[in-house]
Amino acid sequence: MSDHQATSHNLTPVDAHHDNLDVHDPANITNPEHVAHHIVSPAVYGMIFGVLMVGTLLTVGASMVNLGHFNAPIAIGIAVTKAVFVVLFFMHVKYSSRLVKLTVAAGFFTFLVLVFMSLLDYVSRAWGQW
Repeated sequence: MSDHQATSHNLTPVDAHHDNLDVHDPANITNPEHVAHHIVSPAVYGMIFGVLMVGTLLTVGASMVNLGHFNAPIAIGIAVTKAVFVVLFFMHVKYSSRLVKLTVAAGFFTFLVLVFMSLLDYVSRAWGQW
């Protein structure tokens, strides 16, 4: 049996002596950010599944209501919320090291910058004036 264990009661992995394992390990040269794996309970997965199903129902409901220009932003908002739950829980980013969280946040920031630049290009075009 491994001397490392993760507990689902609190979110911090601990060893047999209840010492925190969620720390930077400079002695581990190949993967210094590697810590014990967190075990997510089936109840948490069930709750996330319920949240995703509610989000799907909200998306379907929002598509049946004519909200004018707000249909797309509402659908995108629901989709982004669902994606955040998937990234946090199913991809285990919530229980990962700060380096992984920073990497994911940097990816989202880069994605938002690219979307903003694309929308800026689209809005600034002289449509039909050439």
